[in-house]
Order: sequence, then C-alpha cells, then structure tokens
Amino acid sequence: MGITEKCAYIKGLMEGLDMDTTSKEGKVLAAVVDLLEEVCDQVKSLDDNMDQIYDELDAMDEDMDDLEAAVYGDEEDEGEEDEGEDGEAEYELTCPKCGAVTVVDEATLLDENSEISCQNCGATFDIEFGTEEEPKEDEE
Repeated sequence: MGITEKCAYIKGLMEGLDMDTTSKEGKVLAAVVDLLEEVCDQVKSLDDNMDQIYDELDAMDEDMDDLEAAVYGDEEDEGEEDEGEDGEAEYELTCPKCGAVTVVDEATLLDENSEISCQNCGATFDIEFGTEEEPKEDEE
C-alpha cells in the first residue's frame, strides 16, 4: 500500500469514527489529515517528475551512445594494437619538435639502425624503450 492509499485509509477511519471536528482534538486531527493529503499530493507530483526526468535521461544516454559510435566508431577493437596491411602491428609516435603523429611498423620501431623521421617537419628522433623494474622484496 502506497502513501496515497494510507492517507485515504486514515481519512476514511476518521470519517468512519464520526469524529467531532468542532472539538479541539477533532480540529487538530482534521488539520493533520488535510496536511497529510497535501504532502501525499506533493510526493506523487515529485515522483511523476522524477520518472519523466529518468526517461529523458535514458533517452539522452542512448543518443550519446549513438553519437559516440558515430564519432569514434565501433569500440570492438579497443585495447588491441593497430595492424597495417601486412598484419604487422603499427604504432603512432608524436614528433617532439612539431607534435605531428607519425605511424611506424613494429620492425622499424625495433630496428636499432633505422632512423625515424617526422613526415611533417623531417626531424629525426630516437626512441628509448624503458625497462620495467620488478619491485624489490623486503629482505629479512
């Protein structure tokens, strides 16, 4: 039973008991029941508004998903390396001089004798691979 039904039940009990609404106690109880009815109406209105807001928010979320799919494409390949035409992994490098992005394949990237140059400004740059250090265990 919801609050609207409970409020109607209390009002029905008051009417069924044939309470004297002209006495001090009867006036107070009648005023409380009237206030309770108004509160129930306000809560119902707020619930209806919240339902509408949630529906609109869900619609906006679906629209945003559609927009993201249109802008960024399918995310099925997310987390995977890009592969070139020959199936070899490709990597994007940012030029430290001009900031342009250069795409190189894995073989070029790993070849120590190969120079990597920016396609935009022609600057050459070296790639340094960092080594991951394993955390040291506490010695006892």
